[in-house]
Amino acid sequence: MTEHSLWRFSRALHRAINERQLEDIESLLDDEVEWAIFGPVDLFSFFGQRRGKAAVLEVIRQIGENLRVHRFDREQIMLGTDSAASMLRYSLTALDSNKPISLRIAHFAQFKAGKLTSFRVLVDTFDLVEQAVGYPIHLPRIAV
Repeated sequence: MTEHSLWRFSRALHRAINERQLEDIESLLDDEVEWAIFGPVDLFSFFGQRRGKAAVLEVIRQIGENLRVHRFDREQIMLGTDSAASMLRYSLTALDSNKPISLRIAHFAQFKAGKLTSFRVLVDTFDLVEQAVGYPIHLPRIAV
């Protein structure tokens, strides 16, 4: 049995972020890859939707310039033949402030011939925004 595409992609993504090694991940991206990280674009410019290998590589470069991945734990994972979905908990450091960040994400990936064709990430944004601004956000009573 061959290795699932998610494992190669995951290793290459973390190398690209932490070590600025974009070569490995570039070969794993489809030319027309669709990429989206859903979260507060106003706070994190690398969130949002992108299309195409060059745009995705630029996002990964921006993430690497702003964050360092220290650890991630897979809470849940589902693998299909050419797809994968995971719930992950990350421990990061914001490079500009040296501030630790802990967050949970869910991601959904699709592959074709070993290359990433679609990647969707949902971020637990409320907790992330509180950590980024450095204080708790108090919601109006109606939101509770």
